[in-house]
Amino acid sequence: MVNILRRKSKLFFINGTILTVTALSMRFATLIFNIYISNQIGSEAVGIFSLVMAVYLFFITVATSGLNIAVTVIVSEKFAISKEKTAVKAIRTCVFFSLLLGIVAGLLILLFSGFITDKCLHNMVSSKVLFYIAIGLPFIAMSSCITSYFTSVRKAYKNAITQVFEFIIKIIATVILLKLNILKGVEYICISLILADVISEICSFSLIFILYIIDIKLKKLNNVRSFGQRINIVKIAFPVALTSYIRSGLSTLKQLIIPTQLEKSGLSCSNSLSKYGIINGMVMPVITFPTALINSYSMLLIPEFSTYLAQKNYKAINYISDKIFKFTCAFSVCVCSIFLFFSNELGLVIYNNLETGYYFKLLAPLIFFMYIDNIIDCILKGLNKQFGVMCCNILDLSVTTCFIYFLLPIYGINGYIVSIFISEILNFGVSLLQMIKYAKIRINFIDWLMIPLVCSFISYFIISVFKFNVVNLTLSLIINIVLFIITYLFSFLIINRFCKNI
Repeated sequence: MVNILRRKSKLFFINGTILTVTALSMRFATLIFNIYISNQIGSEAVGIFSLVMAVYLFFITVATSGLNIAVTVIVSEKFAISKEKTAVKAIRTCVFFSLLLGIVAGLLILLFSGFITDKCLHNMVSSKVLFYIAIGLPFIAMSSCITSYFTSVRKAYKNAITQVFEFIIKIIATVILLKLNILKGVEYICISLILADVISEICSFSLIFILYIIDIKLKKLNNVRSFGQRINIVKIAFPVALTSYIRSGLSTLKQLIIPTQLEKSGLSCSNSLSKYGIINGMVMPVITFPTALINSYSMLLIPEFSTYLAQKNYKAINYISDKIFKFTCAFSVCVCSIFLFFSNELGLVIYNNLETGYYFKLLAPLIFFMYIDNIIDCILKGLNKQFGVMCCNILDLSVTTCFIYFLLPIYGINGYIVSIFISEILNFGVSLLQMIKYAKIRINFIDWLMIPLVCSFISYFIISVFKFNVVNLTLSLIINIVLFIITYLFSFLIINRFCKNI
C-alpha cells in the first residue's frame, strides 16, 4: 500500500513539476510583458482592458459549461477500472458539445454587443473587440476538454508542450499587433491584445488536437467512433454549468460595477478606471503570480482524488491531503511575508510607483487564504463535490457584490479593499468547512500554520540584521528576497526535523 502511494506520489510529482516549470516560465514572461505594457499604456487603459477581460471570461464560462470537469471525472474513473473505450466515447461527446456551446456563446456576445459596449465598457471600445472574442470561443471550449483528458491520463507534458506553443504564438502576435496599434488609442490596444489571444488559442487547439489523435492511436482506441456517456456528462456538467453561469455572471457583474460605484464616491470616470486598473490589472496579477508554482499540482489533484474516490481509498486521500497542505501553507506564508516585508521596494522596482507598493502590503495577508482556497477547491472537485464548490463561490460573489454596491459610494477605494478581504476570507472559510465534512481531514495547526509563521519571523529578524543595501534598488531587492527565502527554507527544514525527532 505504501509503495503504491509512493509510486503514485512520484508520478504526481513528475507531472506536477513539468506543468509547474512550464506554467511558471510562461507566467513569468507574461508578467514581465504585462508590466511593460502597463507602464506604457497607463493604469486607465489597464482598467478598461480589465473590464473587457471580465466580459471575455464570462462567455468562456458559457462556452465550456463544465464539460472540462466532466472529462476529468469520467476519464479518471473509467481508466481506473480499465474501461478506456467508454472514456473515449465520453471525450468525443464532450468535444462535440463544447463546439456547439462555443458557437452559441459567440452568437450571444454578438447579439448583445450593443448593450455590452454601452453599459459594461462605458463606450470606451467598439463592438470589434467582441467580434474577435466570439471567433475564439469554440476553440477555447474544445481545447479545455482535450487538456482535461491529458491531465486525467497523467500526460501533463503534452499540455505543457501546447502551452509553450500557445505562449510563443501569443507573444509574437501581441508584439506585432501592439507595435502597429499602440499609438492609435485604447480601443486598438484592446483589439490587439484580444486578437493576439484568439490567434494563439486557434493555434493551440490545432496542436493539442493532433496530440490527442496520436495518443488515441497509440492506445489503439482510434477505432472508437460512437458517442457515449451522455447521461453521466449531463449529471456532472449541468450542475457545474448552471452554477458556473451564476458564479461567472456575478463575478463579471462585480467587476463591471466597481468603476461605476467608485464614481459615486466622488472620483471621475478616468480616476475610477485608473484605481480599478492599479488593483485589478497591476497589483493582483503580481500577487497571484506565485500560484503558478502550485496551480499545476492543484489541478492534478482532481484526477488523483477522483481515482482514490472510485477505489474508495480514503487512507490515500488523507495521506496526500496532509502532505499537500503542509507544503502549500509553508509556501503561502513565505510569499505572503515577502509581499508584506518588501512591499515598497516591489512597488518601485516593478511599476516605479509607491502606490502599488502600498496595495502590495495591504493585500499581502490575503495571499494565504487565496492559495489555500485554491487547493481546497481542487480537492473538493476531485471528490465529486463540484456543486458545493460552485455554491460556495456563488455565496461569496453575492455577498461581495452587495458590499461593493453599498460600500464603494461611501468609502471609495477603501471600501473596495474591504470587499476583497470579505470575499477571500468567506470563500476560504466555507470551502474549509466543506473539505472537513467530506474528506474527514483533520487540521494540523502546528505543521500547517505555526511552523511557517515561526520560520517567517526568524527570516525577517535575520533580514533586518543583515539587510543588504547596494546602489541598485533592483539588485538589493533580489538579494534580500533570496536571503529571506534561503533563511525561511533552512528554518523550515530544521524545525520540521526537530519536531520529527521529538
